Amino acid sequence: MLPTYRAVLRGDHLKWEDEVPEQTANQQRLDVFVTIVSDSLSDEDSRGRRMASALERLAQKGGLSTIADASDWQRGQREERPLPGRTE
Repeated sequence: MLPTYRAVLRGDHLKWEDEVPEQTANQQRLDVFVTIVSDSLSDEDSRGRRMASALERLAQKGGLSTIADASDWQRGQREERPLPGRTE
């Protein structure tokens, strides 16, 4: 996996946010890939609100305590098939 460093791109310049790659210390040429992260703070807030909403719905349904047999439930979720040579 390639190392990842957080930076802000302004025009044609990168400003490192946290850790700075050691290769930049002597200002040698450094080939990079840039992934544009769309408004990450508002995405995290939205994701948090959606997660809280999902947890509230789960709690209203009785949570995990409503599952009588967890193994049976899991088999149903995965639509598990019986394995050859094994009994259920």
